[in-house]
Amino acid sequence: MVTVLIWGTTWYVIKLQLGPVPESWSVAWRFFIAAALIACWLLAQGRLADLPRGRDLLFVCAQGVMLFCLNYWLFYLASNDLTTGLVAILFSLITIMNILNQRIFFKVVVDGRALVASVIGITGLLLVFYPEFASVQSNPRLVGAVALGVLATWFASLGNVISARNSKAGLPVMRTNMVGMFAGAVVMSGIAILSGEPPSIELTPSYLLALLYLAVFGSVIAFGCYLTLISRIGAAKGAYAGVAFPVVALLISTVLEDYRWSVVAIAGVILIVIGNVLVLSATAKPVKTH
Repeated sequence: MVTVLIWGTTWYVIKLQLGPVPESWSVAWRFFIAAALIACWLLAQGRLADLPRGRDLLFVCAQGVMLFCLNYWLFYLASNDLTTGLVAILFSLITIMNILNQRIFFKVVVDGRALVASVIGITGLLLVFYPEFASVQSNPRLVGAVALGVLATWFASLGNVISARNSKAGLPVMRTNMVGMFAGAVVMSGIAILSGEPPSIELTPSYLLALLYLAVFGSVIAFGCYLTLISRIGAAKGAYAGVAFPVVALLISTVLEDYRWSVVAIAGVILIVIGNVLVLSATAKPVKTH
């Protein structure tokens, strides 16, 4: 519930950061602050020692680059041309992508329901975006924004799968998050500098409050809850949050961004929810190896 309610609101708060500050730096500041807050909390509890090292450190940094760098950077870019509700709907594809990535990297076989569910979910997604695509002339950047959202979701899914690996290795969630967020912020800063974007920040109440909300609630608290959830029930079932928080985001988008519902869009959302629920109910069995 905490994950769903917080992440359902963060998509709109991200919009408040769009403007003169490059998206890359907004992402970097967010996760530098989040990593520092977790470090202070761990230090106060005397749990800052015994950080990941060796091979585990590489996986933790990979998780950070996927979850706390590339994923959010692309979503921030996509948010320039999509309402926050539609961005959240794109992210709901993560339930299907988690299944695919587990098949690719962990040799997990998924029953036929997952394939049927994938078709249903993708059909629903096409219906949700149909009104926008029908008037694509008014926003020629729409197709590119959707592509960025899909790619961002793929990176997030890879991060989820790596997180599940790190949990199985017995790595503590908060220490893993702290190191991963710092690694993601460092890589994001490097990408920004190489892109010719010097460090910048907007010293306005709306930007700074949005930055603090995203760092404290959207990153420290929500990711702590979500990755703990993954460690307990796995990446596939943990992604059930992806079914629920897009609904919260769409409701917020309806009120604050004047998102216009249509019969086709409503049908699409229903199909997406059905598809995701079917994916999560599909049984997954590991492939036997000899």
